[in-house]
Amino acid sequence: MGIKGVSSAPGDFIYFKSQVPLHRIPIGTKQWRYYDFGPKVVPPLICLPGIAGTADVYYKQIMFLSMKGYRIISVDIPRVWNHQEWIQAFEKFLDAIDVHRIHLYGTSLGGFLAQLFAQHRPRRVKSLILSNSFIETKSFSAAMPWAPIVSWAPSFLLKRYVLTGIRDGPHEPFIADSVDFVVSQVEMLSREDLASRLTLTVDDASIGPLLLPDSSITIMDTNDYCAVPLQLKDQLNERYSEARRAYLKTGGDFPFLSRPDEVNLHLQLHLRRVGVEARPDLVQVIPKADSDSGPSEKKDETGGDDDTHEDDNEHNGSSPSENQTPPAPESPEPHSIEDRLLDNAEACYLANEMLVSTHGENKVLVAVLLLRYVQMIYVGCLMLGMKDAGSSHLLSFIPNR
Repeated sequence: MGIKGVSSAPGDFIYFKSQVPLHRIPIGTKQWRYYDFGPKVVPPLICLPGIAGTADVYYKQIMFLSMKGYRIISVDIPRVWNHQEWIQAFEKFLDAIDVHRIHLYGTSLGGFLAQLFAQHRPRRVKSLILSNSFIETKSFSAAMPWAPIVSWAPSFLLKRYVLTGIRDGPHEPFIADSVDFVVSQVEMLSREDLASRLTLTVDDASIGPLLLPDSSITIMDTNDYCAVPLQLKDQLNERYSEARRAYLKTGGDFPFLSRPDEVNLHLQLHLRRVGVEARPDLVQVIPKADSDSGPSEKKDETGGDDDTHEDDNEHNGSSPSENQTPPAPESPEPHSIEDRLLDNAEACYLANEMLVSTHGENKVLVAVLLLRYVQMIYVGCLMLGMKDAGSSHLLSFIPNR
């Protein structure tokens, strides 16, 4: 989708588009639209959006995490019409971009598709981050009487169905901006794109046992509201009972846009925990003023008929540069502060687990230590300017038990 179609984009989306190339490659009959940014020697975190999202919705994660030395790949869900076709198409995509071991971050439908791929291609998936997701689609098909004919439905009906699933206002400003951004993307999607994604949502299926251990899974949910019914989120939590939890007190359906500081913190914690080593030494910093001129102003003139998006700064092909330039400059001092913040957060997780498993007088001592760690994280967040993340939201580290 082109930046001309975005009327209210949260954050510096225009700057992101000027610095991060969009790639489009045909693989068989499928057209893949994706971003691939960060050092290619680092095992990638691949982001899969929900029904209403495209590869663009994760631009805040791409901008931030690539600056830390991580490789982030964000993809559009291609036009596939059943779950087996998704598994085969995604595997061909990974082969085409020469990626073999991956970490998956999926929200809503993207989380379901991530689990599905992990179930059927266990050797390729090293870890999962699931946000506002589910493990079965039966509930969705039961709630849509016209599910059998969704692939033939007209565009206006498909868009209306998707948009009614997004909670209308009033919202706080950041959540309202995230909703506006995603709604603008839905308006740019073709009838075939929407029909394909809704078909994947209502096609009756459930996730079977995964070979991936729960310790390699993080469940990141918002506690205010979400289009995914609470009972489906509870099913997912029960299935992966030993997975790490990262609860966001607010954020709505699109916390990656409305609460990027918190989401990025949890993503870093997960990647560190599963052994992904960032390569900040391969990050090249450029002055932001450079975004005003140069190759970023070139318009794409090769868009295929199969894709209705119009994007600036597009690249066709699957071989971005080895050490890509990150989208925003940053002084060296905050790196050490953020490292301490991550260390403190990991220690807080540790104290959290001790608190859950401790009884009697020792529990009081552990609780004091836990509160001290939360205070340390709060101070670190304030030093980074992450005021929201440093206040009530980081209290989500405290267990509800």
